[in-house]
Amino acid sequence: MAFMSFLGRVLFVSVFILSAWQEYNEFGVDGGPAAKSLSPKFNTFSDHVTAQTGLALPDVEIKYLVAAAVALKALGSLLFIFSSSFGASLLLLHQAIFTPILYDFYNYDVDKKEFTQLFVKFTQSLALLGALLFFIGMKNSMPRRHKKKAPKTKTQ
Repeated sequence: MAFMSFLGRVLFVSVFILSAWQEYNEFGVDGGPAAKSLSPKFNTFSDHVTAQTGLALPDVEIKYLVAAAVALKALGSLLFIFSSSFGASLLLLHQAIFTPILYDFYNYDVDKKEFTQLFVKFTQSLALLGALLFFIGMKNSMPRRHKKKAPKTKTQ
């Protein structure tokens, strides 16, 4: 059973590891293609947040966002493989931050092709988010094993 659990975690994080590896290899000086595709989406998301809440998001360089995404995915994946709740939390943080930015289906009409494509990817990311929440919940609900102390002998 332990091997199956390990294999399941490896297969689960393969999505994150492969994505982080590709973004790392293409990073370059300016953040690579990931930064080019993230920049307009982040600007749109920032404008949307400002319009809805009145709060302005701070200005950040997109290449640092891409670097943060790579770091969260890579470190979170490695820790998650070894059944770490902290690793799952890092992946959860990545999903919570980047899912609404990357898959901005809410900026398209329902009739558009982009809406359907982005909505499907958004729901897939929500499924990953749910699996991470499930893992953290199960990990925290399992009783911890404590070594039994040897009984002390009574001396007179």
